[in-house]
Amino acid sequence: MLDPQNFPNAIAFAFEAVGGIGAAARVCGRSYQALNKWRLAASLPRTDYTGETEYAKLLAAAAQKQGNPFDAAWLLGKSAPQKTVA
Repeated sequence: MLDPQNFPNAIAFAFEAVGGIGAAARVCGRSYQALNKWRLAASLPRTDYTGETEYAKLLAAAAQKQGNPFDAAWLLGKSAPQKTVA
């Protein structure tokens, strides 16, 4: 089983849990490039936090099938966008 502590961020862990960034892109119906941006930003798109999309749930379900379960709420919490102070 994968350990989230072995990854630079929760998004990178989630992508590996489903079989890599290419597999995650297929699960989410987005491009490899789009998901690479998420990985580099260590955050899901804003739409996942406003309920417009459910990428965290899709990734969690796919990871469960791969034997690497995690909770979608955990992913949302760990990958929430960080606000910067001006």
